[in-house]
Amino acid sequence: MAVLVGTTDGLWSLPARAQKFAGERIDAIAAGWTVSDGALVRRGDQVVGLRVPHRINWILPVAEAVLLGTAEARLYRLDFATGRFARDGRFDRAPGRDEWYTPWGGPPDVRSIDRGPDGIVYVNVHVGGVVRSTPADPTWQDTMDIDADVHQVVAHPEIPGTALAATARGLAVTRDGGSNWRFHRKGLHGDYCRAVAVADDRVFVSVATSFAGGNAAVYRTDLAGSSFTRCSDGLPRWFSSNVNTGCLAVSGGLAVIGDANGVVYRSDDGGGTWAVLADGLPEVTCVGWGS
Repeated sequence: MAVLVGTTDGLWSLPARAQKFAGERIDAIAAGWTVSDGALVRRGDQVVGLRVPHRINWILPVAEAVLLGTAEARLYRLDFATGRFARDGRFDRAPGRDEWYTPWGGPPDVRSIDRGPDGIVYVNVHVGGVVRSTPADPTWQDTMDIDADVHQVVAHPEIPGTALAATARGLAVTRDGGSNWRFHRKGLHGDYCRAVAVADDRVFVSVATSFAGGNAAVYRTDLAGSSFTRCSDGLPRWFSSNVNTGCLAVSGGLAVIGDANGVVYRSDDGGGTWAVLADGLPEVTCVGWGS
């Protein structure tokens, strides 16, 4: 399986080290879709002409549409069947929206989005917690204290109702579709989590002591968050900065970490041991899987 790496200078396929879209910053990759420079959306190599008035931070293809999360905490949807593209007005009216904020005083952003096998869509607002929409109730509901400071949310791809969030209070886990979250941090050297990835019963989360990325590391645990094991064999003692949102990926026993220094690490044994897959790349912005 190829590893796709978004960087500040194009999209790279590893281990072939083939580059596409040179000169563009890749902001998000998902199932054959990419976002470049916060505005240019591609499906494969084909540009999809969407006029999005806000910077795009995240892209999520679902069965019948593609969702785009943007700056100023907006959500857009492209419907494949009709070709209709529109802003989600219901998301604009999500409860608690007036309380969303950023520590530096700017407008909040949609930072990440995911969808579970039951059709529940989770949207991580920074800073605004996690809001959800279900097939039975397409309106948006808040599910978490906004001050938990969520940086990424992922839904388990196979287990309905299970989702995880990397927060400033540790790893948050829900098993009931977001109605309740439990926070896990015992055994972590810090509380500040920036990225999370899940497959089967395997969870990876990046952890640091602060937003500045002090003493940044990656841990692995199970879905219950019962205990954390620091990933160390083949990795630096500390990463120089946070392993950022979207820079962890896992598929079966394969796992990938991308760091800001242009190094990509790969594990073939579920995170037990790691090796450098590539170095000398531009700053890594996101990682994922290709064919």
